[in-house]
Amino acid sequence: MQARLKTESEIEAMRQGGKILATIFDGLKKQVVVGVSALEADAWVDQEIKRLGAIATYKTPEVQFPNAICISVNDAIVHGIPNEYRFEKGDIVSFDLVITYKGMKTDSAFSMVVGEQPTGIKKHLMSLTERSLYAGIDAIKGPTYTGDIGAAVEKVLAGGKLGIIRDLVGHGVGHEMHQAPEVPNWGRKGTGVLLVPGDTIAIEPMATLGSDRIKTDHDGWTIRTRDGSLAAHYEHTILVTDDGVEILTQL
Repeated sequence: MQARLKTESEIEAMRQGGKILATIFDGLKKQVVVGVSALEADAWVDQEIKRLGAIATYKTPEVQFPNAICISVNDAIVHGIPNEYRFEKGDIVSFDLVITYKGMKTDSAFSMVVGEQPTGIKKHLMSLTERSLYAGIDAIKGPTYTGDIGAAVEKVLAGGKLGIIRDLVGHGVGHEMHQAPEVPNWGRKGTGVLLVPGDTIAIEPMATLGSDRIKTDHDGWTIRTRDGSLAAHYEHTILVTDDGVEILTQL
């Protein structure tokens, strides 16, 4: 079952919230340097969320995550709990953030290399994972099946011989952080749930340089690659329109 359709005022709230989220990410990229700790990055994000008039969704009763943002380093794919680890040159760090603004949620994620430009296999992993996100977005031409999105994402990742995380998926978002429908990062065209104008979903490919198998840390949150391979994660919240999409979580 899909989430109920949103009113124009609710969509506008998501538009505004998405801009706030993108603004936070733009500033965060400048904060993350060698020697800064994950906890310090989290504190900066928490402060910015409050300053910009939003709510850290992860810290609400809906989610009960201990921090404002998920910070996942190297072989951690998603849901990393910020701790005292200090970023080192060459780390791949993925940031995943959900905020609530005027009662509506938006969700976005990005990966970056600390202290240097990505090269070699890191650049391959990150550039293709990000490219697969936009391939999934570009697959939406008005009413579109979730399988069309998954097939487009899968084509890019499989073509780059990356591990496609299949146990974690994109999702509807808006009134709640996770709503129907699920949006897998693989699939067949013409299958799945039919998205219609007014639907809002989070597309979020996650890929690795190795296997697609995952494991969860003892903290109950952090999800890692089982083989220790590096991972990347990119995500946008988008609005399905009559003839395409509007990306809500970008400046």
